Amino acid sequence: MIPELRKNFNAAFSENRYQALLSTLESRCRARVEFRVAETPIFLTRALLESIAAEGAALAQSLLSDLEYLAAAQQAIPAGYTVARLTAHPHFLTADFALVKDANGLLAPKLVEIQAFPSVFAYQAELCGVYRQVFGLPTALGTYLGGLNEDTYWAMLRRTVLGSHAPENVVLAEIDPFNQKTLPDFLVTQKRLGIAIVDIASLVPVGNKLHYRNASGRLIPVHRIYNRAIADELMARRVQLPFDLTHEWDVEWAGHPNWYFLISKFSIPWLCRSRANLRVVPPAAFLSDFLDGRGFRDLAAAGVPLPGSISPDAVYNDLLLKPLFSFAGKGIQFAPSQTELEAIPLGQRRDYLVQQRMRFEPTIVTPYGLTQAEIRILYMWPDGDRLTPAIVLVRLGRGKMMGVDHNRDQLWVGGSAAFYPEHQP
Repeated sequence: MIPELRKNFNAAFSENRYQALLSTLESRCRARVEFRVAETPIFLTRALLESIAAEGAALAQSLLSDLEYLAAAQQAIPAGYTVARLTAHPHFLTADFALVKDANGLLAPKLVEIQAFPSVFAYQAELCGVYRQVFGLPTALGTYLGGLNEDTYWAMLRRTVLGSHAPENVVLAEIDPFNQKTLPDFLVTQKRLGIAIVDIASLVPVGNKLHYRNASGRLIPVHRIYNRAIADELMARRVQLPFDLTHEWDVEWAGHPNWYFLISKFSIPWLCRSRANLRVVPPAAFLSDFLDGRGFRDLAAAGVPLPGSISPDAVYNDLLLKPLFSFAGKGIQFAPSQTELEAIPLGQRRDYLVQQRMRFEPTIVTPYGLTQAEIRILYMWPDGDRLTPAIVLVRLGRGKMMGVDHNRDQLWVGGSAAFYPEHQP
């Protein structure tokens, strides 16, 4: 944290400026922002952000080089959701980190989760620009990572999404996109990249090609799909697609659907097998392994406080129960009991993990007290290029959960951004 920047921002803050932030943001996005936007960005050193970004990239690369892990993750993809023509690498990656106190009382990053799926790349860049404009932030404050600036950021996003194709033949595909909370991001993406926003259930198969209908109703062939449709939502809504996902269609994916499963919470117990990773990865085990005793012993050996004996009324105060394939914190349970864990059917236990709970360290000074920050690094990986950290998405909160939906009734919390002094180490 940079105390001087925090002090200056808080002193200059006004409710009128915050309302201007919201109205300007919605004007730029051409849509109402349905999730809570925090009153403030956060100010960190460049060195801290770059070190967190490097940790996330190293974890991702370790998974991509682990053939045994990738084979196991492939088996975890639900039947009917294995998509053909898997890309050599994910095009998008997010890594979420908490700031916690280490054994020496110093702030240290800990992985919350890692996911090979697109985030709100377009919206987040707009949010940073609006914070800068409305609050008059110094031009010497940077917000992009990986050596990028505003121009090269948008150029990289364009290359990652479009590949070598014309915008007319690339679509952003989502389930019922115009009724999603992420619509502001879709609209900014559409404006910046010139691509159509389509409901994935409206794609039209003709021969071995997929098509969408343009504004005049003409069928346009789709050469590449910027996939924003989340598999667990497809399953939960029982969406019936007009084409078979498992068929080998003549189409490229920017954000291939399989990577949603291949790099996900499924990876965390595997990452824990390397003791070197435990510096940034909290101990975790698949629920099935935990209940058969192996995972229990592994977590105890890693220093997680657990009850001395297993009994039906045992409560694991230092554990979280997480479904592997869910989004936005859905289904997470704090301090599960042995009875609650055993109530999950035997055949479903591989779809959950138990993980040591992290205590986010409150570090952001606000008029409503110290506030916690979750730091999400957003990475892009264009075809023929390298995995690059690009920008930071921040969630501020004061409750158990950091998602914006879990802090909607508080002030100085919600979705935010990070800035750093350009010339500070």
